[in-house]
Amino acid sequence: MSNTSQSIRDAAQKAILFTPHAISQMTAADRLITPDEVVGVVQRGEIIEDYPHDRRGHSCLLLGTGHNGRSLHVVCAPKKDHLTIITAYIPDVDFWEEAFRKRIQS
Repeated sequence: MSNTSQSIRDAAQKAILFTPHAISQMTAADRLITPDEVVGVVQRGEIIEDYPHDRRGHSCLLLGTGHNGRSLHVVCAPKKDHLTIITAYIPDVDFWEEAFRKRIQS
């Protein structure tokens, strides 16, 4: 397990905080992503993009599966005392390839 993966899981053990943006994205009628699905991605997902120099602090994009095996992306930021969930969404085939692991370059 990478250091980033471990720091994500360690932060999540302390607390998970959902941003208002994450909540609005998760509760959109065409998504309805549950907090349990997000936690599952955090616990078992894989890091597909890492943003160590993001202006808001280190964050990364995780790929995992939710209910009924649907693919989910979760952007999160590990902090000292919690994990911030920045957003969560169902990846779109028009923007992702390789089983939602790689962005399609335009």
